[in-house]
Amino acid sequence: MLNLGKVAVIVPTLNAAEHFKFFLPALEKQEISPAQLLVIDSSSDDDTVAQARAFGARVFSIARHDFNHGGTRRLATILCQNCELLVFLTQDAILESNAIAMIAGAFDDAKVGMAYGRQLPRPQARAIERYARLCNYPPHSETRQLSDRACLGIKTVFSSDSFAAYRASALTAVGSFPEDCYFAEDQVVAARLLLAGWKLAYVADAQVIHSHGYSLVEDFKRNFDVGVFHATNPWLLREFGSAERAGLGFVASELRYLLNCAPWSIVSALLRTLVKYAGYRIGRKHAALSVAWKVHLSMQPYHWRGR
Repeated sequence: MLNLGKVAVIVPTLNAAEHFKFFLPALEKQEISPAQLLVIDSSSDDDTVAQARAFGARVFSIARHDFNHGGTRRLATILCQNCELLVFLTQDAILESNAIAMIAGAFDDAKVGMAYGRQLPRPQARAIERYARLCNYPPHSETRQLSDRACLGIKTVFSSDSFAAYRASALTAVGSFPEDCYFAEDQVVAARLLLAGWKLAYVADAQVIHSHGYSLVEDFKRNFDVGVFHATNPWLLREFGSAERAGLGFVASELRYLLNCAPWSIVSALLRTLVKYAGYRIGRKHAALSVAWKVHLSMQPYHWRGR
């Protein structure tokens, strides 16, 4: 059994002051109080650091250009090395009641190395944004293991560090987060854990409010980054299968949902599908592009600058 007195909550931040108005009160209401709240701040120029320290968080500041999704989280694990459960949140993920206790409960199974919670759409979310959350984060929990890849393919490693927890010993055993990974570091770790014999849990009762209303340009850029990620991690597709097959399944189910709930959104959804696919395919061929183009096309331009 994990020692719940050794739970760390880790939040990478950049100009999070507006989000903290909702994030910190929700954290304060949790049934489990973390032994450590670590904020790794990328040189915010608002009062993020002041709010975090006033709340009692330990703040570790880094230069903005040093932030890296994998490397920064790897640093966090070192800073919290005395904790047994590491709960990662993004600054805009607002915890629902008892969410940390719910996700911690998944680790009663000694073979669970990682768990992630359910993300609910923002109250103002429109149909397309809402369906993305309803599809990827259903109301029923499940536990996945390596053998599930035969039927789930790449979806076997689906997870999200917007609200995820890791057994510290399991994370260490698979080499922690990749040092230089600017996107989907959670999926890299999920795959490593599954290949090493650990289980991955999705805990539907552990909930946060977290969704994004992306523009067409943002949809393109995000899927460009997915394409780059798959191109630079070909082992993931070899082990778990193609992402495009999973994408087709999502599109079909999205259209059925919109037909019933918001048929006026179907044209927009189809256009977005074309834009996402174009972004993904170009991202897969990113090696042929100049750094200047990558800065322009990526949602993470800081990753490419100076390379």
